Amino acid sequence: MKAIILGSGSKGNSTLLLTDTKKILIDVGFSYPKTKLILEKYNYKPSDIDFILITHNHKDHIAGLASLVKREKKFVYIPKGMYQEINKIVDADYLMPITSQELVIDDLKITLLPTSHDAKASVGFLLEDTKSVVYITDTGYISKKNLECMHNKNMYIIESNHDPKMLMDGPYPYVLKQRVIGDTGHLSNQMTGNYLKEIIGNDTKEIVLAHLSETNNTEELALKTVSDILNTNIEIQAAKQESELIVTV
Repeated sequence: MKAIILGSGSKGNSTLLLTDTKKILIDVGFSYPKTKLILEKYNYKPSDIDFILITHNHKDHIAGLASLVKREKKFVYIPKGMYQEINKIVDADYLMPITSQELVIDDLKITLLPTSHDAKASVGFLLEDTKSVVYITDTGYISKKNLECMHNKNMYIIESNHDPKMLMDGPYPYVLKQRVIGDTGHLSNQMTGNYLKEIIGNDTKEIVLAHLSETNNTEELALKTVSDILNTNIEIQAAKQESELIVTV
């Protein structure tokens, strides 16, 4: 599998995941022109996308969804509990509600990983064919059930949003600070490192830290914190807001 992370952070999130047989866009947080421009840098077009997966309905994850679907007529797979919100911007003809925890499309198995975030029916995804990738961001914590599903996968694209000290000493209003650190907020660097320590295994080849806060984190701090906790030879990289990252397993 190959992941081309188009960008990750509070200004927009989108990842093109290339499996053995499918091209899947996870979230559409950038405008159609920007998404098209980035894809074309890597010799792909929006029309190449087989289908779209959406994690939740916050703007930084769906800003370009309506335009992309309108132009390219692509199906959007969402948890059934998200249907009403996404149907406000996407015609029902293109919405494919997922009614169980697992979805199988040809040789690809997709497992929903319910997240704890202030958005209805928010999820992460485990995608598996001959390889496996976990994609999980925007969650205040990761449940024990999810951790069991996430054990020993080839690639993890996982939120490492903030450093708690930077957050609490920083410029955010108190209410927003409480939202970020709360159970329906975002994972800190320390939490991400501790979760990964529980689940990485011999098959794990790549870890990408995603959705880093530009105000309450730095790439260097996130990488150091997680690396120190894991103490592993597995490659750990940080996704960026303004440039792409390509990861292959």
